[in-house]
Amino acid sequence: MQRPNAAQLAYGSATVVVATVALLLLSGTTSTVGITAVSLAGLLLGLLVAVTMPVRTTAVKAPDEVPAQVPAHVPTQADASPENEKIRVPAPRVGAGADTRISS
Repeated sequence: MQRPNAAQLAYGSATVVVATVALLLLSGTTSTVGITAVSLAGLLLGLLVAVTMPVRTTAVKAPDEVPAQVPAHVPTQADASPENEKIRVPAPRVGAGADTRISS
C-alpha cells in the first residue's frame, strides 16, 4: 500500500473530527461505552474517506508552448563587451561530506 498524500490525511482527519462531534451531539450519550462506540465510528468513517479518495495517477504536464508575447532583447553596448562573452561555470557545492572533514 502506498503512503497517503496530504489531501487524504486532511480529508480523513477532518472527517474524523466532524463525524465524531456530530454523532456525539446527535446521540446525546454520556456513558463511557457510548462515547467509545461513537469515537470508533468516527475513526472508521475517517479511514474510509481517506482510503476511498481518488489519487492522482498522472503527472502534471507543463505547457509546451512559449507565451506569444515574449519581449525581445535589445542589444546594448554592455552586451558587446568581451567579459560578457565568457562562459561561466558554476562553482562546486561545498557540503559536509566525508571529504571535507579535517583530521586532528
